[in-house]
Amino acid sequence: MIIKKGTQVRIITGKDRGKTGEILEIDRKQKRVKIKSINMIKKHLKPTKENKGGIISKENFIHISNIKDIDLKKKEKKETRSK
Repeated sequence: MIIKKGTQVRIITGKDRGKTGEILEIDRKQKRVKIKSINMIKKHLKPTKENKGGIISKENFIHISNIKDIDLKKKEKKETRSK
């Protein structure tokens, strides 16, 4: 499977199974990806001069084996042939 930033993928296992999203970040060394609005975690930040602090929600990494590529071009071809 070719993995690039911005590719649409579907989650096939885990708590977010069945959801789709766009790849935001790739960690090729650990074979993990960050997907938009998937695997959300709460992070506690200390207040500093720059930011207010508090609890924020952010995406966490998910392993490459738990995702499946959604090829929109192939999907469109299948739909046109079946009609």
